[in-house]
Parts: sequence; structure tokens; C-alpha cells
Amino acid sequence: MEKPRVYVDLNEMVTDDIVLLSKDDAKADSSGGILTFYEGMPVSLYSDDAAPGGETDNLIFEGTAIKYDLKRYPAWRHVKWCARIDWNSLMHESDMNPSNSGAAL
Repeated sequence: MEKPRVYVDLNEMVTDDIVLLSKDDAKADSSGGILTFYEGMPVSLYSDDAAPGGETDNLIFEGTAIKYDLKRYPAWRHVKWCARIDWNSLMHESDMNPSNSGAAL
């Protein structure tokens, strides 16, 4: 990964643009650094995905840390932070590096 990103599970969408982020105020990113969230904080995110051949090709995207009222979702009441996803930034990790496009030479 070119830059550190925080993992989110896109199966944990609250609305069409809000995903669960963290039950705590801080979370480790992909490089092991600890991020402490605050309202409106820009966050670089990723979620696992695979290319057609089965190799890992994570989805990467940008978002904003927010506190979202999850009282209507009993299973998620323990979650403190969510992220509002900027869907316009969504791409596969391989799209960042053209040499990984799989094109034959």
C-alpha cells in the first residue's frame, strides 16, 4: 500500500455512504501507526477484495471520520466512530500502480 490506510469492512455499511470505523477513539493503520479520530478527520481507508485471478487487490478510498447515532442498530451500539465514504475516490489498489495491471509484454 502506498500510504497507510485504516481497514473497514464494506459489509458493515450503515447507510449508502457510512461504514463502521472503530469502537474506540484510536485504531492502527496498515503500517502499524495509531490514529486518534476526531470529528471531520480525513481518513484513508481500505477494504479487502480480490482480482479475478484470486490475488489480493484491495479497494482503497478516502473518507471522513464521524460520530453517527447507532441507537437504532442494537448490534452496533458499541461502535464509536464511523466513516463517511467519498465514493468518487474508490479504486482498486492495482489501479495506483500501472505496472500491476496484468498486461502482457
